[in-house]
Amino acid sequence: MNHPMLYKFRLYVAGETQNSAEALANLTALCRAHLPKRSEIEIVDVLREPKRALKDGIFMTPTLVKLAPGTMQKIIGTLNRAESVLRTLGLEIAA
Repeated sequence: MNHPMLYKFRLYVAGETQNSAEALANLTALCRAHLPKRSEIEIVDVLREPKRALKDGIFMTPTLVKLAPGTMQKIIGTLNRAESVLRTLGLEIAA
């Protein structure tokens, strides 16, 4: 039985700022539309875990990291341009 590829994301946010909330909403919508039931999103609040953010090389928020599959990719911002986000992360998926 062939299992669909699981996409793993980590979104670094700074508390409940507008940009952080917008990035999470945009990522959730993108995953719902293009990766239904094939994505996991981990949220890291850099205000609560500053050492982890520094260890992971995160200096700006919001930052999205695609952990899997394939090569790790990063994108900074609110993720409001879905086509650009898909292309940057190597997720060109037929709608």
